[in-house]
Parts: sequence; C-alpha cells; structure tokens
Amino acid sequence: MKKIKNKHDLAINGAPPAFEQSLHVGKPNIGSREKFLQHVNAIFDRKWFSNHGPEVQAFEKRLSQHLDVKHCIAMCNGTVALEIAIRALGLTGEVIVPSYTFVATAHALQWQEITPVFADIDPKTHTLDPESVRSLITPKTTGIIGVHLWGRPCDVASLQQLADEYGLQLMFDAAHAFSCSHQGEMIANFGRCEVFSFHATKFFNTFEGGMIATNDDELAQQIRLMQNFGFAGNDNVIYPGTNGKMNELSAAMGLTGLDSLDSFLSTNKQNYLNYKKGIEQISGLSIIEYDEAEQNNFQYIVVETEDAFPIKRDRLVDILQAENILARKYFWPGCHKMEPYRSLYPHAGLLLPETRRVAERVIVLPTGTAIDKKSINFIVELLAKLSEVSFAENINLAS
Repeated sequence: MKKIKNKHDLAINGAPPAFEQSLHVGKPNIGSREKFLQHVNAIFDRKWFSNHGPEVQAFEKRLSQHLDVKHCIAMCNGTVALEIAIRALGLTGEVIVPSYTFVATAHALQWQEITPVFADIDPKTHTLDPESVRSLITPKTTGIIGVHLWGRPCDVASLQQLADEYGLQLMFDAAHAFSCSHQGEMIANFGRCEVFSFHATKFFNTFEGGMIATNDDELAQQIRLMQNFGFAGNDNVIYPGTNGKMNELSAAMGLTGLDSLDSFLSTNKQNYLNYKKGIEQISGLSIIEYDEAEQNNFQYIVVETEDAFPIKRDRLVDILQAENILARKYFWPGCHKMEPYRSLYPHAGLLLPETRRVAERVIVLPTGTAIDKKSINFIVELLAKLSEVSFAENINLAS
C-alpha cells in the first residue's frame, strides 16, 4: 500500500488541490462595507470608543427587539459573557455541562474554581441528555448549563423541570443559536439567562464579541455592574466586577450585520439545502436535520460518517483538507479528553458513550457567503466518489 507522507499526498490521483483558495468552516460573513464605514466615521467624530457608547446602546436595543427579550447586554466576547453569567447566578461547587461542546463552556467554570461535571448527549440531537444530567446531580450541584448545539435547542422543558425539582440554576450557552427559535419563541428567553457568541467564525459576528440575554430585571442589573468593574455612576463602585464591555467598533459591525441578517440566513439555508440534496443520496453519510417549523440559522453543515462509509472519518477529513476543503472535526475529542479535565477526571469517558460515538463521526463542512453552489456541488460529488468502496481501495485511502 502506498505510504502517505503528508496530507497533500492525499490529493485525488496526485492532482493539485481542487480549490486554489481554501474553503473554511466559519469564514466571516461581512455586511455592507459602506454602512460599516459610516458607523466608523460617526464613532471617530464622537470620539466615544467604549463605555457603553451610542453604537452599543443602539446594538443592544436592536438585539432585544430581534429576539423579543427584555435585556441584551453586549460583551467583549462570548467567554467573558459565560464567566460573568456564571458568577452572576452564584454558581459554585459542581455544574453539569455537556462534554460535547467548545471547551470555553467548561473553561468558564474551571477558571472560577467550579467543577464542570460532564453529562452525556442525546445522539439524535447532540444536546444534553436530561436523564444523564439527572444521574449526575449531587448535593454539590448548583446549576446546569445546556448548549444549543448547531443552533438546535436543548430539551429546554426537561432541563427546566430538573432545575426546579432540585433547586438548581439553569442557563444556556447559545453561542450557535443566534436568530433561532424553540416552540415559536426566540432562543434568548430560556433559563435564567442565555449567552451568545459573536466571534468572527459565527454567521453573525461583531469581529469579536458576545451577549447575555435575560428577562430577569435584577439579574440584568447585576450583570451590567459586573461587566463594568461594579461601577454604579462616577466614583461609585458597589460590586466586584471586571471589564466585559463591548467597544463601539464591534457594535458598529453588529449593527451592520443586523442589516444583512436576512441575506446571511437565506444564504445559509440555501447552502444547507444544496448539501442535503446531495448527501442524502450518499450511502454511509447522514446530514443533521433542522426543524422547518422553527426559525433556524443553518450555521453549520454537520455530517456524520456511518459504518457503511468505506473511509474512516479522520482520513476523510485529511482528504478533504488536501483538496483545500477545510472541513473540521467538531467537537472532537470532547472536553473530557482535553486538559486539565483529562487529568482531573480520567474516568469521565465511562459515562459518555454517546459523546464518544458522535465525536468520532462528525464532520462540519464549509458554508456561509464565502462558498457558492458550484463549490458545494463539487464537495458533494467528491464525497459520493469516495463512498464507492472500489474507488477508495484503488487510491489506497481506506485504511
């Protein structure tokens, strides 16, 4: 069998990569540059760059209107937003989270000396399995953080029932779920609060940024204090806090993006439908489903490899990347396999069989405004060709 020295040796038939420029997962969507620069010029004219200026105020107001939630508090990034929300809810001891998530969800707890306890996921939804959560509740448990993975909501009702039954705080990491709904209500309105990321890799971005959304007036007031060093007016610090504020330029990017939001959503949906049409015809691959009765952002093209597919998932990712299709293995290998959790909780994986199975099978494919239908068709055709056992064996890729 041919020995593969590096990923570029995997290019089909030794040909150059299919795409001269790489197709990325999470390549930024950009709204009107002209509108953004109008905001920038206004910022320079005002010379008000931070500390809850007019751009941030306008951005928060539009977010609240879009999500139909009372309070949207813009933050410098999603991780700081998580940390502030966790502290504002008074979480201590142990908090139950999925391992199948971006590591920031766990780090935001560990950073504050709170123990993340990893629960398993439902293999159909990739979100927290409420029964797994129930089995991990102890006297030290103070809260649950659900993650609306891929923009698809958690089992909100079951998690809320558990929180009420055991007297726990419930919040959600909604980093993937901006502009998505659950049972007709916009995600932003569940639990005590929900945290969003507006990182550049998200379909809606503010360069770097995040937000906490809540309908709890007292909690919102506390969060605003905590994000600005505890200041309640000039020279009046009434609470310990940090600097979590969003700057004016990021808010300007957010306002510009909101103007183009419908276009971003339409592009994502059409890309998803183009992928879905092709991938459904390929034996050994399945694409996640979105509930058409809900509002979705279609931010991620998530494909699972099955036993019938002749090429193992990791090797398939290598092949795609050799063609400049920069597919990703989300969220492999799971937080419990990363440090410090791997060392602190070496046996956590015994309780996470579905997390392991899903993490070993998922591929996320490029989408967004930076990819076109022709490129998607090529990717689907390549996957279809690779699904043919004889072809995979002929180019020595199956092992």
